Amino acid sequence: MTHARLWKFRPADGRAEDFAAAYGSAGVWAQLFGSAAGYRGTQLLRPAEDDGWWLTIDRWVTKQDFEAFQDQFGEEYRALDAELESLCCEEQLVGTFEED
Repeated sequence: MTHARLWKFRPADGRAEDFAAAYGSAGVWAQLFGSAAGYRGTQLLRPAEDDGWWLTIDRWVTKQDFEAFQDQFGEEYRALDAELESLCCEEQLVGTFEED
């Protein structure tokens, strides 16, 4: 079983490449998540159409692993979110899912 968290984003005008670098599988978010036990990786999906949403899928072994990450690295998480705020004009948690 894998716990997955799906987010959708629209990068700020002219910031798509900066967004991709920060939110991709080797970006700063993945690096922060990788500090915690149970992190399985991040996948970034680019939209096929010009006005589409970008998607990220963050995978964890269990929901409890993600919650432990939040407990341990919550301050760093909030600081990085504030630091990268200018890269997005819209973001929304689509939902959390369990993969077989």
